[in-house]
Amino acid sequence: MNAKLSLAAALSVIALGGAAVAADLPRRATAPAPYVAPVPVFTWTGFYAGVNTGYAWGSQKGSADASYGSLNGAQLGGTAGYNHQMGQIVLGMEGDFDWSNAKNTNGAFISKQTSIGTARGRVGYAIDRVLLFTTGGYAGGNVERTNSTGSASNWHNGYALGGGLEYAVTNNVSAKAEYLYTDLSSKTDTGSLPSRAGITQNTVRMGVNYRF
Repeated sequence: MNAKLSLAAALSVIALGGAAVAADLPRRATAPAPYVAPVPVFTWTGFYAGVNTGYAWGSQKGSADASYGSLNGAQLGGTAGYNHQMGQIVLGMEGDFDWSNAKNTNGAFISKQTSIGTARGRVGYAIDRVLLFTTGGYAGGNVERTNSTGSASNWHNGYALGGGLEYAVTNNVSAKAEYLYTDLSSKTDTGSLPSRAGITQNTVRMGVNYRF
């Protein structure tokens, strides 16, 4: 009986010793979770440049309106600007210069706007890649007029107001649609046309910009 008890005791000691050794053995470490790079947050901040095209229509102011009438036509040109985003508010400056084919022929009275440019501030509200904006600032354009007595070509200064929507297709490329109302001041034509004339104009245009 004592031999059986001694054998049982010895087996218990061996079992306990084996468990202790097993507990002291190094365990296989769990593999770390794979690294996932954070998705970069899109920002409108930075310089950009691009092209725009659209259609303009309007009427002439002053004594030229009755003779030369309204004028309309296509525009095509370039754009450059800078945005700075603070939260969802985007502040910026933008300039553009376009060739214009807005014109009208009324018998011997021919008028044509050959170019138009603007320098405007922009205030926008960003919803991720969508930017809603208003804009306003300087506008100027060259207008040519011809009648049976001669011709004149003058640069008219004024202002532009408008707004639109821009969407970032990629981090570097965005597309926009905008409306601009421009008012080019009346001034006395030089040369043989001593009339005062100006232009009020509506422009709808599309543009594509590359963001640096």
